[in-house]
Amino acid sequence: MVVSAAVVQYGLPPALRVLLWAVCGLAVITAFSLLMDVITLTFGQGVDSWASAVNKALAAVGAVLLAATARSDRRPGGTAVREPSAASRLVQRAAWTGTLAFVPYAAMKLVWASGGTFAGTTGQEMLAASERNGASGIFLALESWGLDPTALLAALGVFLLWGLVRPWGQVFPRWTLFLRGRRVPRWLPLAPALLGAATLAPYGVVGGGYLTLATAGVVTIRRGDFDSSGEALLVGWIGMVAFAVYGIALTIGAYSYWLRTRPACPVSVSPE
Repeated sequence: MVVSAAVVQYGLPPALRVLLWAVCGLAVITAFSLLMDVITLTFGQGVDSWASAVNKALAAVGAVLLAATARSDRRPGGTAVREPSAASRLVQRAAWTGTLAFVPYAAMKLVWASGGTFAGTTGQEMLAASERNGASGIFLALESWGLDPTALLAALGVFLLWGLVRPWGQVFPRWTLFLRGRRVPRWLPLAPALLGAATLAPYGVVGGGYLTLATAGVVTIRRGDFDSSGEALLVGWIGMVAFAVYGIALTIGAYSYWLRTRPACPVSVSPE
């Protein structure tokens, strides 16, 4: 409220704009791992702290409002609706990279879900570890049916990524039945994309840095549910590479989608 009052009273001088973006960045940092809380709630599992989860959600809302305020005195855009378009080849290559980065992760999870063995750990041992660590009934049921929930979320994430870079992410395609042909609201793909990018990209990059130190022997990695630190390191690298590369690709795709779906200024035709 103080910031809003200052903007109303004094407008948006450069110093205040910088302050707004700085506070927005702090709010984004505070909202970090909100996606993890959303995922646990989706599968019927309680969050570690409801107060922390609510604080992250409020921080995410505050980040959006601060960013909107920082851009509030920009010249208004047009009102004409742009034609659906695909992202540039470079952006689509980033989408392919983000997709392929998830393949080893999903394969590893599906091997365990189907009862196989990876990194010296069997599917039954992983299921027991999930139960021991407090996984919800929904999560355990999917695992017992050979459907790993995180692999399913990875598939949904890839679907979201390609929706950001292909024209069908702007207009509902035929297979959506009653919605087909209608414009996709911008916030529908952008909201989860921004939430995922703000969580997975820094999580994967920071985690990758830690694993680099562990690989070099600078720090010691915990074995967790695995028989050796080497097995834990292998699984950690597969996960962190997937999160980091996908998170960066999601950031690129979301920015491209935001640019391609902005209202266009109508072309005025001067009278002859």
